[in-house]
Amino acid sequence: MRPRPPTMRTKRRYILARILPYGAAVDPKQLYLSVIEAAASLLGDAAVGLAQPAVVYCDAGYVVIRCRRGAEREIAAALATVTAVGDDRVSLRTVATSGTIRALRRRMRPIRPIPEDGEIMIGERAYAVCRYPGQKVDLIEKGIKHQKRFFFSELDLEER
Repeated sequence: MRPRPPTMRTKRRYILARILPYGAAVDPKQLYLSVIEAAASLLGDAAVGLAQPAVVYCDAGYVVIRCRRGAEREIAAALATVTAVGDDRVSLRTVATSGTIRALRRRMRPIRPIPEDGEIMIGERAYAVCRYPGQKVDLIEKGIKHQKRFFFSELDLEER
């Protein structure tokens, strides 16, 4: 069986979204189920069936979602309503939309914490300091159980 010529193929669009918080390990299958659930609750089952959303790529803090042309705005709106993937609380922020995955890969910037050796004591608890590009600082509680994250901006930091 010969492949269809390009004029007869369905047109696709690809949506690049950032996974927040930084460093969240997300299973692609669980992410797909969360996206489908969010889109179905926002748009309805028939619209989701016509849009045909699918997770194509999920790694390094980014996800690429494929959908049919014309439905990219609705799927991007549904991505904003995702609040959890599996048991993890995450959010998806749309970065760009394109007709090719190659164009979106150029828009992906690696998100790595800026190395800073530091430990801060707040009250009786010790926190590790993680700095990210864009003036973001996370404090991660040291320990095994009941870890909490604090999010500070550059304005919240005090001189030591």
